[in-house]
Amino acid sequence: MDWDAERYHRLSDPQREWGQRVLDRLAALPGESILDIGCGTGRLTAELLARAGPGLVVGLDRSAAMLKEATRRHAGVVLGPHELDAAPPRIRYVRGDAAALPFVDAFDAVFSTATFHWVRDHDALFASIARALAPGGRLIAQCGGGPNLAVLLERAHRLMQSPRYARHFVGWSDPWMFADVPTTIGRLRHAGFTAIDVSLEAAPTTLPDAERYADFLSCVCVRHHVDRLPEAERPGFLAALTAEAAGDTPAFTLDYWRLNIAAVKPAGAERAA
Repeated sequence: MDWDAERYHRLSDPQREWGQRVLDRLAALPGESILDIGCGTGRLTAELLARAGPGLVVGLDRSAAMLKEATRRHAGVVLGPHELDAAPPRIRYVRGDAAALPFVDAFDAVFSTATFHWVRDHDALFASIARALAPGGRLIAQCGGGPNLAVLLERAHRLMQSPRYARHFVGWSDPWMFADVPTTIGRLRHAGFTAIDVSLEAAPTTLPDAERYADFLSCVCVRHHVDRLPEAERPGFLAALTAEAAGDTPAFTLDYWRLNIAAVKPAGAERAA
């Protein structure tokens, strides 16, 4: 099932806060063309537009629901008087697959937050990004990595195996891939990137109460688990996870880990055919 985009927009303050720090690392220059991979509802794409001055910003996502919400919220960005005659518009949204981008030598920078871990094939992902970047272009991104959400997902796995829920998870395959630092460095090198800088940082995130925690889980962290369950079984699954989190210190804290990625496509690289 697709994302509940309006609900995600309302709940995604942690992702927006992480993303703003990645925007600072990107340090967009006036006039640059920038691709935002996994733009979601466009919260950070709109901020990219503000920082890129007269440049072009493209938000890409594979979720039709997310793009619909992004267009509803941000397609009418107000331009300054000197920009009114600009055509085509400086911000666009595109539906596409991050591992098979429909661009060649097109962008000065690729930006992404909270998305790459939803792409199972990182070799294809980085090769696709390298192709989309112009020679000398840079990749600045962050995603879940290493032991991201290990505590929560171990609890979810135990529930999935319990007699009450096991039949609903036959054939389950994790929809994410949390890469580590050495593996990511190797994949970036293989894709032809240089000036590679990859690191892992803890980002524990505390929700204010049980209701907000359960809502966040069902919309974001265990959305795929909940989708496998009949409507009648969903409240019990979420309640069990929430009850365990109530005993954590501090309560209702998600054990997030963020993988920070920076790399450059060599200026001397041959342009893609």
